[in-house]
Amino acid sequence: MPEILNIKHLDAGYGRSQVLYNVNMAIPPRGGVAVLGRNGAGKSTLMKAIVGELPAWKGCLHFNGQDIDRRRTEVRVRAGIGYVPQEHSVFARLSVRDNLAVGSLLDPDGSAAERVMKMFPKLGQRLDQPAGTLSGGERKMLAIGRAILGNPKLLLLDEPTEGVWIGVIEEISERLVELAREIAIIIVEQHLDLAMRVAEQAYVLDRGRVALSGPSQQLRNDPRLLTYLAP
Repeated sequence: MPEILNIKHLDAGYGRSQVLYNVNMAIPPRGGVAVLGRNGAGKSTLMKAIVGELPAWKGCLHFNGQDIDRRRTEVRVRAGIGYVPQEHSVFARLSVRDNLAVGSLLDPDGSAAERVMKMFPKLGQRLDQPAGTLSGGERKMLAIGRAILGNPKLLLLDEPTEGVWIGVIEEISERLVELAREIAIIIVEQHLDLAMRVAEQAYVLDRGRVALSGPSQQLRNDPRLLTYLAP
């Protein structure tokens, strides 16, 4: 089965500062892929390059059989890439209902909205509550739910459990495991157990380069893994 996303020889960075060097990745059409590495390894930069927030300096990105190297972010989203950034992932002053309405623009028949309510029932109990007053875990649920409303084929999650209480982490991880049976997910996550639970494959970045890659359980038992994750 062909990959949903192919990244070949990707270089990217900010201004004159290069962050990613010759990154190659192949993402299957279903299942989770974890991107691991210490702070500053280039994980968030990779996510931004995939969704188009950061232009690629060199290399190729092929999504669902199409070259997306030069396509704007909104075009990539409409093509089927969902993105939940690490920070500022919800509109704090808008209600939960209005946050979801933004995502509903790509969900004309309402089927995805119904699915989101089933995935995260807590959101249905807080529809009229301002998003900025939600707990950290609820805001993450809202951000993920809003991205799902776009019916993505590939969902990018940058630190989806950062600042989230352990009990809510378990709930989010269960929903992501279920979702990964249907679509492709790339997850950047410091919580190693969660990342390995969601992802069948993993890539480890070190100073902007792919240092390790392979099946998650194989990498979990690789003695080199802790070397690349240690602060």
